[in-house]
Amino acid sequence: EVQLVESGGGLVQPGGSLRLSCAASGFTFGSYDMSWVRQAPGKGPEWVGSTYYEDSVKGRFTISRDNATNTLYLQMNSLKPEDTAVYYCVVGGRLTNSFGSWGQGTQVTVSS
Repeated sequence: EVQLVESGGGLVQPGGSLRLSCAASGFTFGSYDMSWVRQAPGKGPEWVGSTYYEDSVKGRFTISRDNATNTLYLQMNSLKPEDTAVYYCVVGGRLTNSFGSWGQGTQVTVSS
């Protein structure tokens, strides 16, 4: 029932920007914290931040949400090659995945 659909990824040059979106359904969106998690090739998942707290890339990435449309956003600026990863949205904060559900993710590739 819970569905999370990430979009907005793509290929971008270093220093560029992307805005990722996560369309959520199947639960009361406004009642939950939401997080972004990324996973680079060969590495484990890395928590990016939530709607309440931004962690690993504070200062370049901004997380926001629109409860009217059940959408979570990740605005990414000043992108670096090390930001290359598959980006997922998750229901919950830093320590939880409330429904154990991830979407398909969206690929972000930062390269010249």
